[in-house]
Parts: sequence; structure tokens; C-alpha cells
Amino acid sequence: MKNLILGSTSPRRKALLELINLPFDIVPSEYEEDMTLDMPPKELVQHLSKGKADSVVKKVEKGIVIAADTIVALNGKVMGKPKSDEEARKMLQELSGNTHEVMTGLTLIDVESGRSLSRANISKVTFKTIPEHEIDAYIASGNTRNRAGAYGIQDLGSLFISGIEGDYYGIMGMPLYELMNMLKEFDVDIWKEMIT
Repeated sequence: MKNLILGSTSPRRKALLELINLPFDIVPSEYEEDMTLDMPPKELVQHLSKGKADSVVKKVEKGIVIAADTIVALNGKVMGKPKSDEEARKMLQELSGNTHEVMTGLTLIDVESGRSLSRANISKVTFKTIPEHEIDAYIASGNTRNRAGAYGIQDLGSLFISGIEGDYYGIMGMPLYELMNMLKEFDVDIWKEMIT
């Protein structure tokens, strides 16, 4: 099997690849995300994941680079990672009682051939109406930091969610089903690798 390289230091993305027993190396991306680019959210998230992958390709000689980026979009408005508790509060207040989209852009690049694939995995998440004291407590927990939309589905943020439609792992930041199908396009079959 070709060497797989995760272009991320995200502990969640690392854990998700480990969940499916995928052997991989980690090479951090040095790409600076620009959330202000004038693009529709779906295009933006693919563009950001491609930027991350391109950054890693420059550092390695062979293998398949895997890079992802996740954003939250409410009525077409992109929400990245909050820069302060006040920004996190504003995001959570806007998401409260509404359905938003979580988009994870996923890019794979074969370093030797230069072949590249980028896709966007889109899920819908519905929040209950969140009382202010719950927003306060969630911000105090520290779980709003470094999370698109100021929450994580795998932590206390799950208590705000009344429904999801789509890929749970995509919402976490690494859509495993999408990844498996994209790897097949590079002649990497996870299932066959397990029995050889």
C-alpha cells in the first residue's frame, strides 16, 4: 500500500484514522487558512483543504497526502474557529434553535503523480434553543476553542444537538466513508489491505 500522510496535527483526525486501523504518518501543514475568501462555503472548504494538502506535498517525496478542513455555515454565512470567548458566544447564540451545515473539505494528492482529488462532505446539524447559562458553562469548559462554529459534536456540545442529517465523522472533521471511496480512486482499498 502507498504510504499515507495525514497533513494535520488535529488529535480528532488522527484518532479517526486510527479508528479504521489505517497506517499513516503525520506531516503538519503550514498553510494559513483565509476564511475571508469570497467563495461559496462548499468551494471555500475544498479550497482550504487543498491548500493544506499542497503545503504538505512540498515536504515529502512520495505517498498520498490526506488533508481536511471543516467549517460551519448558517444560511450561507461561514463560521470558522472563534478567536475569543465573546466570538464563541455570538456563534452559539446564532446557532441556537437553528439548523446549520457542517462542511468538511477533503483533499487527497498522490505526491509522485501529482494527481489530486477534492470533495466537500456536507451534513446538517440542528440545535435546540440554548439557554444563556448553558452557553456560559460551555464556554467555561474550554470546548469552544479551536472548533469551527465554537462547538464539538464529540464533547459537551453534543448536548445542544437535537438532530443530525449526514456523516457523523464528517461533522467531527474526517468523513471516513468519503475517505474510503476517494482512496479507492487511488487504488487503495482499505478492506483488501486488512487481509493481505
